[in-house]
Amino acid sequence: MLRSENGRQEVSLVVDTEVLHSITTEGFRQPTVSDSRIEVENLSHAYQKRQALDNVSFDVSCGEIFGLLGPNGSGKTTLFRILSTLMPVTSGTVRILGHDLATEVKAIRNLLGVVFQHPGLDAKLTVVENLRHHGHLYGLAGKTLHHRISELLERFGVADRAKERVEILSGGLKRRVEIAKALLHSPRVLLLDEPTSGLDVTARRQLSDYLGTIAQTEDILVLLTTHLLDDAEACDRVGILDAGRLVALGNPDALKAQVAGDVILIESTDNETLGTAIAERFRVSTVFTDNQLRIECKRGHEFVRDVVATFPDEIQTIRFGKPTLEDVFIKLTGNPFVEKKDTEN
Repeated sequence: MLRSENGRQEVSLVVDTEVLHSITTEGFRQPTVSDSRIEVENLSHAYQKRQALDNVSFDVSCGEIFGLLGPNGSGKTTLFRILSTLMPVTSGTVRILGHDLATEVKAIRNLLGVVFQHPGLDAKLTVVENLRHHGHLYGLAGKTLHHRISELLERFGVADRAKERVEILSGGLKRRVEIAKALLHSPRVLLLDEPTSGLDVTARRQLSDYLGTIAQTEDILVLLTTHLLDDAEACDRVGILDAGRLVALGNPDALKAQVAGDVILIESTDNETLGTAIAERFRVSTVFTDNQLRIECKRGHEFVRDVVATFPDEIQTIRFGKPTLEDVFIKLTGNPFVEKKDTEN
């Protein structure tokens, strides 16, 4: 408002407090914890009468490698499709870096780098041609694109294969190129579906090392699905799925600590009879799984000695070791870690 008083001009400003609040909260919104996380709350999904996901809740932070572990048919594929925006959220809430997946799909897609289980490279094109075409889809070109391609190929150890056609690369090298392609536009979230499927042990370990490096150096959030125990062991945190339910969540070592002592596996000609006899003689709990007798106890080496001495003729094979994530799965579900009928496709 402009006014004149005694020959002087003064300016007074009237501010609408509601407008000011809108500008403060929307135009200049301060970053929150949600802006650097994936947050899944009470997520459910059904295929007609089959429940693929049942009230799943977890969160993942940037700089972290999070693994979703479960046998085929556990709900991993459905959850991955929802997170990668291929399927809608029908029940529950998913927020990715502060964006609601139900209403902000376009904004979320620009933040994602996705590596699907099945190859997404053009086998007849060279490595660099695949990356160049992918970069064009995200508006990258010229020196910026050239520099980013060179940087990623060097980082993943495939710079010397840049001009080779993809069809002649090994499975491990193809997977590295797939991840380089997914990172080309500098996403803040990297989603990988069964990334080590079909790779040998050495290639799997190398890939795990690469993921650990990029999670820290790129400060991005890495989420992968797997049915391989070794892959899950290498993650910072793991969510274990069974029949659409999240049955465990935490650091792999902390989860394994839930299993008391050592795990003993015994095979005999009559597991049921032997299991009953061992339970009565040694006061331990026995579980039948995958045609084996499974026992948890402390000081497993002493138990093995004593049980073999007591039942030398009944026992065919016996072995013991420290708990694995498979043992955690069996303890929590009572079921063996085996593939179920695929109800997700």
